[in-house]
Amino acid sequence: MAYRSRSTRRTRRKGRSNLLITIIIIVTLLWVTFTFILPPFIGALAKVTGIFKSHNQSPTLVADNATLAPPVLSVPYEATNSGQIDIHGFTTANSKVKIYLDDVLVTTTDADETGAFTAKDVSLSLGTNNIYGKTEDDKGTESLLSKTIRLIYDNENPPLEVSFPTDGQIFSGEKKINVTGKTEPGVTITVNGDQAIVNSDGNFSKQITLNDGSNSLSFKSTDQASNFIQITRNVTFNP
Repeated sequence: MAYRSRSTRRTRRKGRSNLLITIIIIVTLLWVTFTFILPPFIGALAKVTGIFKSHNQSPTLVADNATLAPPVLSVPYEATNSGQIDIHGFTTANSKVKIYLDDVLVTTTDADETGAFTAKDVSLSLGTNNIYGKTEDDKGTESLLSKTIRLIYDNENPPLEVSFPTDGQIFSGEKKINVTGKTEPGVTITVNGDQAIVNSDGNFSKQITLNDGSNSLSFKSTDQASNFIQITRNVTFNP
């Protein structure tokens, strides 16, 4: 009996020791978890949640803080021979449109209830003109700049020389002749309304067929700004 009593006491002491160790381990694990593991985890979770909230709310924020749209200007040509032009376009309805030429405010016009506007008689400078606009609402808020339009104002006629034929020249035999001359690159040349070929040096040529008797040949040189000059050659073909 004495042997069993000592064995039982040792078992109980060992059990209490194991229980104490287990409690210490559990307490230590809890302390490590709450001190070192949970705070970073909670912080990371908060960041992820914030990102999703920001993403979900961004369309609303953009819509609430959208800036005033700039005007859309319309000039349907790249060059003109007129010193004054009308500029049409669209913008926010019932707003004002400021038109700038080379960074100088030149005129202000009103958009109607559909957003359409016309800036009349805008004066141009010779050469390249950089034109853009801004929209202004009734509170004085201005939009960003519109797209810049580059417009060339040129009021000089292009050069034109007819090398062949000469005025009054008489032909016989072959009715087809090759007329030639010179202008400047980028210019359109027509002979009696038919377009001739102009090379990069401004030289042009065109094959034409003469009629019996008198022939009037009209050479017309037209540049990008619609400036033009005409030369007439009268020739005769004797069959």
